[in-house]
Amino acid sequence: MHLARFAASACALALTATGVAVALAPDGSAAAGSVYSVAPYVDMSNSQEGLLDTAVTGHGLKAYTAAFVLGEGCTQIWGDTLPIGNDSYTDPEIAKAKSEGASVIVSSGGASGEPLAWTCSTQSSIDAGYQAIINDYGVTRLDFDVEGAAIADTAAAARQMQAMKDLKASNPNLQFSMTLPVLTSGLTGDGVNILKAAKNAGIKIDVVNIMTMDYYAGTGTEMGQAALSAARATLAQMQSVDSGYTYANLGITPMIGKNDDGSTFTLADAQTVESFAAQNGVGRLAFWSANRDQPCSGSANSLSTCSEISQNSLAFTDAFVPYEGSSGGGGGTTTDFSLALSPGSASAAQGGSATATVSTAVTAGSAESVSLSASGAPSGVSVSFSPTSVTSGGSSTLTATVGTSVAAGSYPITVTGTASSGSHSATYTLTVTTSGSGGGGGSLTNAGFETGSPSPWTCTGGSSVVSSPVHSGSHSLQVTPSSSSTGECDQTVTLSPNHTYTLSGWVQGPYAYIGVSGGASASTWSNNTSWNQLTVSFTTGSSGTVTVFVHGWYGQSDVHADDFSLS
Repeated sequence: MHLARFAASACALALTATGVAVALAPDGSAAAGSVYSVAPYVDMSNSQEGLLDTAVTGHGLKAYTAAFVLGEGCTQIWGDTLPIGNDSYTDPEIAKAKSEGASVIVSSGGASGEPLAWTCSTQSSIDAGYQAIINDYGVTRLDFDVEGAAIADTAAAARQMQAMKDLKASNPNLQFSMTLPVLTSGLTGDGVNILKAAKNAGIKIDVVNIMTMDYYAGTGTEMGQAALSAARATLAQMQSVDSGYTYANLGITPMIGKNDDGSTFTLADAQTVESFAAQNGVGRLAFWSANRDQPCSGSANSLSTCSEISQNSLAFTDAFVPYEGSSGGGGGTTTDFSLALSPGSASAAQGGSATATVSTAVTAGSAESVSLSASGAPSGVSVSFSPTSVTSGGSSTLTATVGTSVAAGSYPITVTGTASSGSHSATYTLTVTTSGSGGGGGSLTNAGFETGSPSPWTCTGGSSVVSSPVHSGSHSLQVTPSSSSTGECDQTVTLSPNHTYTLSGWVQGPYAYIGVSGGASASTWSNNTSWNQLTVSFTTGSSGTVTVFVHGWYGQSDVHADDFSLS
């Protein structure tokens, strides 16, 4: 699926450093907050330590995230298979960066391994293992990257949170982050359960770090805006578990350049994310990875060593580093909130109406009352809110009612939330169509797969049409992921431009997704062993063309889909 796939290579490297640093001195430059506001991942088994040195000494990077420590039973190794605290390759590299003034966060897990709490069931050994990382590398920050099937292991999550509670008691300055896969609509249900495990243990996760990458929602996904959507949705989920969470407890980690799913996170996207972080006081900005922050030379084509886009070396580091020195990153105590609309645009015929959800979130300080208003609506269009005011963290329904004589066209409407701390606004674009214009403009072909083949759907891997199980008729679509890639089937259709549609489909299987990409972006999902209907609304753009997709998560079993419709 679209979940992040951080890679920890298992091959041994031949770095020039040969000394072993068993116990490194504590970070001398570790300020209490902002020094860790920008901390890109560095694959310590990638043999590109020179790039990290240049980032630190020549580009102002003050912190980085060393990846990955892997649990192996009740012991721990680095991704190059050598033990922590006695790695003749990784330890000198960390020591050198620290001597140059960089603070380090040590990360455990990744796509190719798991943190110790997932591989060891003895609590005392887990506590001792994590304490060994703290002692060996003199760190006050630990990161735990949990992906794939591991994220559903609730027993391991409970052991993890108990270990963090134990270690915080004996290491007062310790902070930890949980790095989790994310959709544009937020964490998966298993990700939310990680938050609940912390709540049950009586602790708060210092940074919930979301991997804003590999959504597998189509190569046309606008990755900067997708990251912001994921961040807003995740904060709402965090606050539903613990109202004390703010943006200061959120981290955003994109994959720079070309993603595994073919989408691209550009330097413009980096600026979008950095500006959002500065505006909202996001706790951490990172990216995968500093090793990739360079263009490919010659015919090189490798996701682990370059971005696969045209860029200057360390251009993404340069784009993110200014955030460390900004007023953001520390999560101050000034009260503030954010406001967002979903969807941000819609169509309504003369005499009809359109709705949107107005979501608010606490970004700093405590919750406050937010009054909602709208301006800029044309004569004949009335805009109402239910309720008219919310406590930040809550939501309201916007309804735009269109009179029969309103001229056809697109109208920007400004929605404003006003509180004692100030105001925030967002734009809702309402497209009015004549009462005679309908949805029209195209429909799905072979929506029930009764032809016995996927065409005109295009599918990846071993996906195919099968005769069982089916929701109705004689056939359904079987979407088959692999251990390392998503299974997906797509169909591109042309619909009426600037019109709101509802996509429906019946699915069964783990993490089954349907949605659209390209000219619109929307998705929904379920995780059921029996047939269930998914529906998602979207609004087409000026071309009316969208790609309808259904996909399943890599590393999981098959997803079945049947009886799609567009209305």
